[in-house]
Amino acid sequence: MSIHKKEEKKVTTHVLHEMKARGEKISMLTAYDFSMARVVDQAGIDVILVGDSASNVMAGHETTLPITLDQMIYHASSVVRGVNRALVVVDLPFGSYQGNSKEALASTIRIMKESGAHAIKMEGGEEILESIKRILTAGVPVMGHLGLTPQSIYKFGTYTVRATEDAEADKLIRDSKMLEEAGCFAIVLEKIPANLAKRVAENLTIPVIGIGAGSGVDGQVLVVHDMLGITNEFSPRFLRRYANLYEVMKGAVENYISDVKSVDFPNNKEQY
Repeated sequence: MSIHKKEEKKVTTHVLHEMKARGEKISMLTAYDFSMARVVDQAGIDVILVGDSASNVMAGHETTLPITLDQMIYHASSVVRGVNRALVVVDLPFGSYQGNSKEALASTIRIMKESGAHAIKMEGGEEILESIKRILTAGVPVMGHLGLTPQSIYKFGTYTVRATEDAEADKLIRDSKMLEEAGCFAIVLEKIPANLAKRVAENLTIPVIGIGAGSGVDGQVLVVHDMLGITNEFSPRFLRRYANLYEVMKGAVENYISDVKSVDFPNNKEQY
């Protein structure tokens, strides 16, 4: 008798809609390489975001702006090879879609064809609506992103909480509805008041994923290096560290250095 391994059900945009409908929260983390993606996927994460935050945590840049389309495709390709279950979403990087819907589509097609990812994410509302619609006509799922949009950091001049004033809050609500009506399958809300985020989530039929947007949304996303404590200089209120891997990894390297210097490594069992 042959034994067939049960196939894990892959997460799709449709699955995410079903999760929202039944009130099941959606878990989302970033990943930028094969090894981390494999760990996160096998742990059971629903969505993996290949974020332009790779510009910060992988390349050491101050902002997300310097990362290129080629670099995003490299990271996305690495992640896709490590994933069996999760939905893989890739950020369109700064300069690859703003103000030019044809370029937005060309950038998206390159990501989808060259990385094998499942969807893309874009920052902005009404300003990028034409680009979103053009991408959707090509059959590519789009995740929106409103609130604090890091690619616009020089416009805002600060990483402070967004949409605290009525005018900006009203625009965010309008933009969220506009993105849903255009066909986005989900929206990320970053660093906005919890009551506003809850209101948006309740008024949309598509999933709303929060980062610094309270618990009233449909799911949460964090940067994996922050959540695991690999980075230790970034401590916003919304970040919960589930480990302190910086100290664990630093300690392991220190022990390795000590063992090499003392000729404790390799021992007789660790050589041929």
